[in-house]
Amino acid sequence: MKVNTKAFDEIEIDEKQKVFIPQGLFGFEDYTEYVIFDAEHEPFYWLQSVKEKEIAFILINPFLFRKDYEANITNEDLAEIGIKSPDNALIFVIVTIPTDGSPMTANLQGPVILNKENMTGMQAILADSKWKTRHDIMAEING
Repeated sequence: MKVNTKAFDEIEIDEKQKVFIPQGLFGFEDYTEYVIFDAEHEPFYWLQSVKEKEIAFILINPFLFRKDYEANITNEDLAEIGIKSPDNALIFVIVTIPTDGSPMTANLQGPVILNKENMTGMQAILADSKWKTRHDIMAEING
């Protein structure tokens, strides 16, 4: 399938890369159909809206820079997207890369959870005050 993307204009995407987020992401509830693909630089990914090319998010696996990360999400919430076992879950966080040169940050308070079996996802809001919306990724790696 062909998808218009924010970063690359039109690209070819395998159907297996389609992601359905029934509730949308916070602030983008009307957008439920996405594709996920590798960004030009590892370890990042793009989560691109299928309907609107300007709606795209950079994702990263939070465990790459925070080994102690805990996304405490209830089994009931996970069941909404068909996850019965933690082994079926992929956890990502949204990255912000400012254009003004300030640090690249990750939203550890609002992880994006994907069921890798059915490619259905959700965004959670974690209650633990340890996790903020702007964690400096490089400071976390170097700390």
